[in-house]
Amino acid sequence: MDDAQIIRSGRGPDDERAEWRAWLASPPGRYALAWEQQQFDTAVADVFGFHALQCGLPEIDALRANRMPHRIRACVPCEAQPDGACQLCVEHLEELPVASGTLDLVVLPHVLEFALDPHQVLREVERVLRPEGRLILSGFNPVSLWGARHALGRTSRRRFLPAQARPIALPRLRDWLKLLSFEIDGGRYGCYRPPCRTQRGLDRSGFMEAAGDRWWPICGAVYFVEAVKRVAGMRLIGPAWRQARAKRAGAVVAAPRTQDAPYM
Repeated sequence: MDDAQIIRSGRGPDDERAEWRAWLASPPGRYALAWEQQQFDTAVADVFGFHALQCGLPEIDALRANRMPHRIRACVPCEAQPDGACQLCVEHLEELPVASGTLDLVVLPHVLEFALDPHQVLREVERVLRPEGRLILSGFNPVSLWGARHALGRTSRRRFLPAQARPIALPRLRDWLKLLSFEIDGGRYGCYRPPCRTQRGLDRSGFMEAAGDRWWPICGAVYFVEAVKRVAGMRLIGPAWRQARAKRAGAVVAAPRTQDAPYM
């Protein structure tokens, strides 16, 4: 949402952040966070290096299972919390105060669908990651019951997800990552229960978790993606040294045979 949209709607970043925080504290929000926390714990446990960065969503500690010596959590000013969960506060995630090619791991939990320019966020992540560095992200899947309920709520203004959320379809995300030289090497869908706002409704539909994972796996409410930054290797081509050819033996000139001269 740009500045003009904020003025027209009368909503600022703090109001949007309050709505997002309230949704995360609701039963469906806690349900989604619990699933994502498990996925992040499994994915980052075996990622090695020295520097890891989590951007956004301080409600989840996506790096807690990682063993890198330097793990930093960054957030924008409206996400800052008094408990000090964020060590780095940036104006916006489209410009990170990090040197190029210095990070081994970047995680983006629900950052792209709330970013002003999600493609620029990915470009910035590609800049700060070293070659073979890893990107792990999560997002809402528009091709799901939650995504359909959110889209239909535009007319009634009763969207299931926060109003400022703009879910990005996974095929579009794949194109963006491919354009930036990322290679997807893992991921999955999750949260197959219907869009219920109450804990009772979510509990009653618990059987859909296993059924959805088996019968309609691409319709999970949340997707989880792992990607690697690939850099084409350079091959130094030197001069084509030719083996010195063995010198051919020179022809031996033989004197013509003559009749021996008679002794005097």
